[in-house]
Amino acid sequence: MVEDTPRTPAATLRPNAIGFVDALAIGLNATSPAYSLAAVIGPIVALVGVHAPGVMLASFVPMVLIASAFYHLNRADPDCGTTFSWVTRALGPTAGWLGGWAITMTGVLVVGSLADVAVNFGLLAVGLDGWAGNTLVRQSLTVVLIAAMAALCVRDTQAAARLQNVLVLLQTVCLFVFAAVALHKVLSGTGSPDAVRPAVGWLNPFGAGGTALTGGLLLGVFVYWGWESAVNLSEETTDPSSTPGRAGIWSTVVLLATYVSVAFAVVAFAGTGYLSAHADDEEAVFASLAHEVLGGWDWIVLLAVATSALASTQTTIIPASRTALSMARRHALPSRFGRIHGRFRTPAVSTWWVAGTATVWYLVIHRISENALADSLTALSLLIAFYYALTGIACAVYHRRRLTAGVREFLFIGAGPVIGAGMLAWLLVEAVADMADPANSAGGTSWFGLGPPLVIALGLSLVGIVVMLARRAVSGTFWDERPTAHEGADAAEPSGVGGRGRGAGEPEPDADRVAAGSGGRSGQSR
Repeated sequence: MVEDTPRTPAATLRPNAIGFVDALAIGLNATSPAYSLAAVIGPIVALVGVHAPGVMLASFVPMVLIASAFYHLNRADPDCGTTFSWVTRALGPTAGWLGGWAITMTGVLVVGSLADVAVNFGLLAVGLDGWAGNTLVRQSLTVVLIAAMAALCVRDTQAAARLQNVLVLLQTVCLFVFAAVALHKVLSGTGSPDAVRPAVGWLNPFGAGGTALTGGLLLGVFVYWGWESAVNLSEETTDPSSTPGRAGIWSTVVLLATYVSVAFAVVAFAGTGYLSAHADDEEAVFASLAHEVLGGWDWIVLLAVATSALASTQTTIIPASRTALSMARRHALPSRFGRIHGRFRTPAVSTWWVAGTATVWYLVIHRISENALADSLTALSLLIAFYYALTGIACAVYHRRRLTAGVREFLFIGAGPVIGAGMLAWLLVEAVADMADPANSAGGTSWFGLGPPLVIALGLSLVGIVVMLARRAVSGTFWDERPTAHEGADAAEPSGVGGRGRGAGEPEPDADRVAAGSGGRSGQSR
């Protein structure tokens, strides 16, 4: 048994820094609701027409099933590395390492794009259209914004959470105002010439056929992605074994209401023809369309998209940096990635690494072409589906001894997560087949005879495998771990920094994790 090692407070992340409302706001903002809608509503309508709200509803199903997996795994092991830690325990070090790598790479791929959108729509909202159209100005401001958000993440988790509360309130209010006015105009007969009266049948995701539904669900995975950021803050949250998981589940529910209502409003007001014609132009949907709906108050929607992307720029850094921290303290990455700032008690090194790598990726990929930036975002769906599916499987495997304890355990810990994982695995296969054809990529570009998004995803995966093998050659300590099964209740009585003790049969923590300040371990002292 590993003895407890005395630690100074600076060795751990700051406990009890955020509460349920803060965690919920971070989970919502990580998905960037306004930006996500602006980016995908056109392409979804192009695929399924008026059944876009139904696709949003159908996409919710695998998300809430995986959210259940996150909830129950977090109760057993509230570790900021989430998927990395859980998959390692359930399926072994190699699968866990690849899951952790996928999470860090999603941050690298998307942070620059989010910051770029925040800058672009922010400039448009204040009337600086000329600056928004100047590539040098926009890219410079984007880099500054990434640095500012990373600095805030390092300096103060509580201040970052408070900012998230403000931003999520702003964008949610703006979105519902837009949706309410648009629906009122349609129902009163003062909408656009192409307006369509909404119908309950729009909630049927199968109305446009199987192939179209598959494409729509792939986009749906992207719009819901990010809610689990709250769980990455488990070691910094009050009641870490419960609060982050509940915040994750409620995030998906709030997102469902937001997406379905706004999808109804946009499709009804603009009509399918307009949205399909502007499927690749997010500004046409939430900028030009906003002017038609709100007139001189269109800045409300521009502000919603800007604050949405701004908030997500910050929150997307969180899961990538916390995952790198968790990997480092388990020896899966070099120890420097596990360093915690002595004053602010945040993962400073991993945060700056994520922000710096994301900045370089943004600048380099932008030099290639605008399509390359769009393709890098499309590649996200592969990485997202991969690590979500891994998490669903890990939940059932890790809790396999509890699945016969009752109907609730079987459904919510076993069958539900596995079904969610199966749906995502199916979407992953469909996505690979779709992206293999260059004709389906932005601009029909071909890289090595394949679609650029698939090349990007495969390239990052290959780099990950090489890095993993190199790390194993240098230090194989992490790969000595063996899969385990969890027994007993999800959480025991509160104890120590992690706010809980070990459940019966839970593996003892290794010395490195005790010394480095992993949350959720028995016998830890503050």
